[in-house]
Amino acid sequence: MNREMQQVIYIYHDFGGTHTTSLAAAYHLKIIRHRKLEKEEIMELPYFNKLTKKDAGKFIFHGEDEEGNPVYTLGRRSSKLAVETLHHFCHLLNSHKGINDKIVLSDTSPAVPLSLTIGGFISKGLGLDRLGTPLVIKGAQKCSGNILELVNETKKIAAGSKSAIIKIDNKEFQA
Repeated sequence: MNREMQQVIYIYHDFGGTHTTSLAAAYHLKIIRHRKLEKEEIMELPYFNKLTKKDAGKFIFHGEDEEGNPVYTLGRRSSKLAVETLHHFCHLLNSHKGINDKIVLSDTSPAVPLSLTIGGFISKGLGLDRLGTPLVIKGAQKCSGNILELVNETKKIAAGSKSAIIKIDNKEFQA
């Protein structure tokens, strides 16, 4: 990518960073393109249901989109303060270090249905994948359309905003 052009760094985040964020990254990168997903498609997605508590707070790079913009995911655990801190830190870097890149923090947690929350807790929290994974799959299938719309809206907001640091809460995508 031409470094004179402003790059957009996309960061999709939620509690665990392994389900809706992985779906969002896959839609963003056009790994998947349709709303109705089969079980196999979901389970083959990079990082989907594969991250653990040890991965919390780490930026996971998923790839570059068609415009050369990097796409990351982040599991923040229960602390929404982490996103606030990150938001302010990005402003600090931008104002004091002259970083020109646009950074978009897009919260996927409003799109998480109850079945995905319960399945994720059973699968990742309790380590019972055999019991939790079917619920995770059902939850991912249920919210995939919302996640696709969330990603499209995130890109639209990023393209239309003059702000260098953009924090999107995505409340309109409530499951």
